Amino acid sequence: MQSITSLEQMHGIVSRDKAALFYCSTPDCGVCKSLKPKVAALATENFPAMGLYYIDLAAVPAIRGQLSIFAVPAVLVFIQGKETIREARNFGIMELGRAIDRYYSMLFDVTASKS
Repeated sequence: MQSITSLEQMHGIVSRDKAALFYCSTPDCGVCKSLKPKVAALATENFPAMGLYYIDLAAVPAIRGQLSIFAVPAVLVFIQGKETIREARNFGIMELGRAIDRYYSMLFDVTASKS
């Protein structure tokens, strides 16, 4: 999971990557620390073509304001430059996976990997 250090870097990734997942949290969030490896495992195992990024909202507060992130942890998924999924505070890993799969399977050819 690559760390994002500026709003400009994030905008560049959103415009460049076909699919990108941003995991947003703060250092003092206990729930965030336990969910981060689960979200990372979900993304790397099931959605290998999607970029996976981490945003420390305490270090880059401009992103929190620009994206209106009021609760952590927050997961934002951008597909072809548009925010398509936003989950915050209380969300399940399986539900997140199903939501991502809906868009991911349309964007990438996943029939070979699922059969």
